[in-house]
Amino acid sequence: MEVCSRSLMRFTTPTILLLFLLSCSTFTSTEAYDALDPNGNITIKWDVISWTPDGYVAVVTIFNFQQYRHIQAPGWTLGWTWAKKEVIWNMMGGQTTEQGDCSRFKGNIPHCCKKDPTVVDLLPGTPYNQQIANCCKGGVISSWGQDPANAASSFQVSVGAAGTTNKTVKVPKNFTLKAPGPGYTCGPAKIVKPTKYVTKDGRRVTQAMMTWNVTCTYSQFLAQKTPTCCVSLSSFYNDTIVPCPTCTCGCQNNLTQPGSCVNPDSPYLASVVAEQEKRNSYAPLVQCTSHMCPIRVHWHVKVNYKDYWRVKVTITNFNYRMNYTQWNLVVQHPNFDNLTQLFSFNYKPLNPYENINDTAMLWGVQFYNDLLMQAGPLGNVQSELLFQKDKSTFTFEKGWGFPRRIYFNGDNCVMPPPDAYPYLPNASLRQNVSLLVLLITLLTSVAIQFICV
Repeated sequence: MEVCSRSLMRFTTPTILLLFLLSCSTFTSTEAYDALDPNGNITIKWDVISWTPDGYVAVVTIFNFQQYRHIQAPGWTLGWTWAKKEVIWNMMGGQTTEQGDCSRFKGNIPHCCKKDPTVVDLLPGTPYNQQIANCCKGGVISSWGQDPANAASSFQVSVGAAGTTNKTVKVPKNFTLKAPGPGYTCGPAKIVKPTKYVTKDGRRVTQAMMTWNVTCTYSQFLAQKTPTCCVSLSSFYNDTIVPCPTCTCGCQNNLTQPGSCVNPDSPYLASVVAEQEKRNSYAPLVQCTSHMCPIRVHWHVKVNYKDYWRVKVTITNFNYRMNYTQWNLVVQHPNFDNLTQLFSFNYKPLNPYENINDTAMLWGVQFYNDLLMQAGPLGNVQSELLFQKDKSTFTFEKGWGFPRRIYFNGDNCVMPPPDAYPYLPNASLRQNVSLLVLLITLLTSVAIQFICV
């Protein structure tokens, strides 16, 4: 016992504090892991394509290798810290948000002289002489699983006061990515094999002078302080409609926070929305509801056939300030391995573990319902799913017919508590009712006979 107590005494307060911090850091890294997309990341590739008298010209490409999480308006923001005293002479396909102090230059003035520049994409409609391939989309990038042809964004940068050879160039450090808000953590730049380019006729291959990659991973724990979507449930076998949990994304509080939501029946609705649009802000302006979420996903178990069952999914937008372009929905349910038919949505299975096929990515059909309009009569999209029953697993008991998890645009939606799910009327309930009716009938007959006597 004395040996044990002496060993414990060696763990001083700083040691315990260090162990606590290590446990916290481990927890944070676990939150960054996405079980439905374990290999998803955003890779930033720098290709030095030519040398200049005092530096180099590079093409920077942001690849979104995430299956279902895309970058929506107002788009990505990329930052870094120069290793030396580099400056940006000019850019194409992108721009820095600040020029910085360039007073030491007397002739040509650089595009940016900041030690830690921040770059954003150019907007659609930019003059052609300022564009390069994959630029000028306002920072919007599709997910790799939904639209791989538009899952990249590029800009060209001319760097001065830098090295002019592979040995003298120093890679930037401290990369940051906002897409559009926080949530991404970027690792250090790693020099890799130079990128090779094949000409259009396929007869010649060229390569970059130097290439380095930066990998950024996403964590909803870091990105969202409050949820942005919720789920409601209903079924044909129960009249109960289970709403989103109260105050899921916030609570109505117009006394201390006036304008936190808008009543859809208000005569001033149009003027309030117009005034908010003038502020050019992307903060949600939601319809006043009990859940206060911008997005609600409703899952309705609609019909039960002999060998099949049908579900209706409705996505409703309660945000007056946002049209969701190229939205997507990720749903986890064990019967997706027997999905027979899907109406008016696109479908792609997500099975990172190969032998388990219980997760589906759904998104709208182009030019039909790929745009989820702002809150109002047109602010919803819906579809129906037909599943084939697997007799070894199928049941409506204990909420089996409802999804396990739902993501909208990569954000985890809050589900109702399991004990609130619409229950299936069971045999014991019917038996209790029958016994009660039988008892009442028996007592009534006895009473009638007593009166007759």
